[in-house]
Amino acid sequence: MPRTSQHPKADTFNFRIDPDLKAAFTHATEAEDKPAAQVLRDFMRSYVERQQRKAFELEARRQSLAIARRSRNPSTDEHASLQELEALFDETAIDDDSAK
Repeated sequence: MPRTSQHPKADTFNFRIDPDLKAAFTHATEAEDKPAAQVLRDFMRSYVERQQRKAFELEARRQSLAIARRSRNPSTDEHASLQELEALFDETAIDDDSAK
């Protein structure tokens, strides 16, 4: 008989677990009327997303620090861009002060 589910058949993931932890987990999922397997899949997705977010944040920090280092060198484009931005902010501050 063909599979009627919209989701393709998935791999299984077998692991050992302390019997007390399994009983407590099963009790907790039953109390919320959720299948234990679904809760585990949700946890796994959440964990993967957190790891991806952490990797993204680390890369963003690395790039920010690299740009900050380059911006301190007067011969770089980053330094020139920051000088232009500072000049624009100074102009904006002058315009704001004169409007008062």
